[in-house]
Amino acid sequence: MVSISGSKKLKRQMAPQFWGINRKNNRFVITVRPGPHKKESSIPSAVFLRDTLKIVSSLREAKTAIYSGRVKIDGVIRKSLHHGIGLMDVVELQDVPEIYRLVPYEGKILKPLTIKESEKNKKIVRVKNKNTIKNGKTQIGFHDGRSVISDVKVNVDDSCLIQIPDMKIMEVLKLEKGAQVLVTRGVNAGKIGKVETIEPGTFILPKRIILDLEERKIEIPSDVVMVIGKEEPIIQIK
Repeated sequence: MVSISGSKKLKRQMAPQFWGINRKNNRFVITVRPGPHKKESSIPSAVFLRDTLKIVSSLREAKTAIYSGRVKIDGVIRKSLHHGIGLMDVVELQDVPEIYRLVPYEGKILKPLTIKESEKNKKIVRVKNKNTIKNGKTQIGFHDGRSVISDVKVNVDDSCLIQIPDMKIMEVLKLEKGAQVLVTRGVNAGKIGKVETIEPGTFILPKRIILDLEERKIEIPSDVVMVIGKEEPIIQIK
């Protein structure tokens, strides 16, 4: 009988580079199952422990750690080997003092960054969509698959600083001229720039941002940047 949620394994040669796996060991590696993040932009929790952080040496050890509830993602215990860990997710490991946030770095989509304990309950999420529902409330959908019903005024492509795991919106970060943004994909992934202008989308072209990035200006689609603050990042990014 075929699983409706797709295969549990992936050929190592097809795995994204940012997973950090050895491509010559065995033929297959476990993969991300459907969840909060896209498969091509997230890391399976077992691969994260074994190959990215290298705190366990085998899949069996990773299974023991995960199934015993030693892994928290955004403050919630996750017991799936295939749970996708993605952009801005906060990872805590039992008996390990370091706390990690997944951020883009030097052209890589994701890299674990060690953060302060005071920041483990904070996370920036990008507003992906919003809908008006019953009683005039607004349902806001974020890049990590979460959604929240709120009266907060926010637009698509803005960011929100939220408290995890209870999803309380602490601050809205507007995508506007002068805002500090983080490039999340592409050759400039991990770089921080300042918004110069915002070009509205057309029938052919998506909404675009003119970005002042390291003494040069680039034009980039709005969906590959995330607002992280006004004058400087509101949380630890580097």
